Amino acid sequence: MGLLGRLFGSSAGESRVALLVDGPNVFRDEFDVDLDELRALASERGRLVTARLYLDEHATPGLIQAAEARGFEVVTTSGDVDVRLAVDATAVAAHDQADTLAIASRDTDFKPALERAAREGLRTVAIAPGEYGRSDALRNAANEAITLGDEA
Repeated sequence: MGLLGRLFGSSAGESRVALLVDGPNVFRDEFDVDLDELRALASERGRLVTARLYLDEHATPGLIQAAEARGFEVVTTSGDVDVRLAVDATAVAAHDQADTLAIASRDTDFKPALERAAREGLRTVAIAPGEYGRSDALRNAANEAITLGDEA
């Protein structure tokens, strides 16, 4: 799909959405993040083609099972979760895997990934886990910024 197709949706008229969730930065005690809410927010922007939750080796089996039960692909890494998520986000953009890239995180490390996706013609969405989890850098880099708990 070319740049115009990415900007105005797929040929079927429905935008493809990739949702990538930074588990260690989103699932913290100070935030009350719901996996179903994340999926719903992403689905409001088009057809969800990718829903991935990135976790480190310390993730609880309960979180992994809950994510899988809600349709997330769980990516567990022994290294830095940020690196794996950023590489995958860039691949989504560079290989025409989606029209919209949504990243749920509070980590400014993902600003370059959002900027690259935008340069590739994708619509970008930054999802913050809560008011105190907002990153101004991510919000400013994205076409759309959502703070969980504020969208009601």
